[in-house]
Amino acid sequence: MRVVLCDRLGDPSVLKIAERPIPEPGPHDIIVKVGAASVNFPDILTVSGEYQHKPELPFVPGMEGAGTVHAVGAEVAAWRPGDRVIFGIRPGAFAEYVKLAPRNVMTRLPDNWSFAEGAGFRVGATTAYHSLIHRARIKAGDVLLVHGAAGGVGLAAVQLGKHLGARVIATGGDDERLAVVRRLGADHVVNYRTADFVAEVKGLTEGRGADVVYDPVGGEVLEKSVRAAAYGARLLVVGFTSGGPSKLMSNHILIKGLTVLGVRAGETIVRIAPELGRDYAEELPRLAGLGVMRPHISHRFPMERAADAFRVLLDRKVVGKVVIEMAPSFSSPA
Repeated sequence: MRVVLCDRLGDPSVLKIAERPIPEPGPHDIIVKVGAASVNFPDILTVSGEYQHKPELPFVPGMEGAGTVHAVGAEVAAWRPGDRVIFGIRPGAFAEYVKLAPRNVMTRLPDNWSFAEGAGFRVGATTAYHSLIHRARIKAGDVLLVHGAAGGVGLAAVQLGKHLGARVIATGGDDERLAVVRRLGADHVVNYRTADFVAEVKGLTEGRGADVVYDPVGGEVLEKSVRAAAYGARLLVVGFTSGGPSKLMSNHILIKGLTVLGVRAGETIVRIAPELGRDYAEELPRLAGLGVMRPHISHRFPMERAADAFRVLLDRKVVGKVVIEMAPSFSSPA
C-alpha cells in the first residue's frame, strides 16, 4: 500500500510517497481501507516538529479519516468487513490502509455522506462539542462569537452553536469564505480585515457583547475579544493558528467577571473525565445522523499532492476542510 511519509521534520515539501505492507489484524484490531483523510493544523505542526505530540521518525501523518472496514480480528464483534466508518488515529491516517483499535472507530459513516465528509468530521465536531457543551455550557439565546469561522473547527462551532439555539457571530479575513460560513449557519459575519470586530459585536448586541467566545486563532484576536465579551462571558482558548499565544490583561478578566477556559478534549478524557468519552460516543454519531456539523469540503487532493493540501491550509484558502483522497486515479482538486 501507499502512504504519505514524513522522514524528516520541516515544511510540507518534506512529505513523500512510500510503500508499506498492508497491515494484518490482530485479534482485537480493525483494518480500514481509507477513502479519504482530512488535513488539520496540528498535522502541519507535527510535520514541522512544533506540536506537543512528537512521533518518532519516520511517521505517517494524519489524525482522522473515513473508509471501509477491510478486515477484523477474531475478537471484534461490533464491526464487519464492508462497514463504512469514521475513524481517528494519531498519527497514521494518510495511508491506503490503517490498523485501528475498536475505540478509534468513531461511528458509522452516514449513508448520504461521502468519505471526504466523514474524514472531516471527527476533529472539528469533537472540539466544538467539548468547547460549547462541556466547557462553556452554552444555552439557547446566548450570543456566540466564533473566530476563524471558515476553518474546520470554527465552522463546526458555528453549525453546532446554531443547532443549540445560539445567536452566532462569525469572524474571518475573507468575504467569499465568510459568505459560505453565513450560508452554513452564522447569523452575522464580520471581516476583521475591513472592520473592527469589537465594535461590530457591540453594535449587534446593543453594547452588551458576546456570552461565549470561541477562539482557535489566538494572539491579538483573543486579546481584543476581552473587549467584545459580555459581563460573565466564557472565553474558549481553542488554538493558536495566528502563530502564538495571547497576553490577556488580568484586570479586564476581573472587572468583567470573565472565565477563560482551555479546550483539550482528548486530554480531558484521559486525565480527569473518562465519562466524557461515552458522551462523545453517543452524541456525536447522533448529531452526524441529523446532519449537524456536516463538513464543508473546499479542497481535495490525491496522495501525491499531500504537500499542496498542507499549503492551502497554511495559506488560509480553505473553507471548512481540505482532504486527501486515496484513490490512485484522481483528477485535479475541487
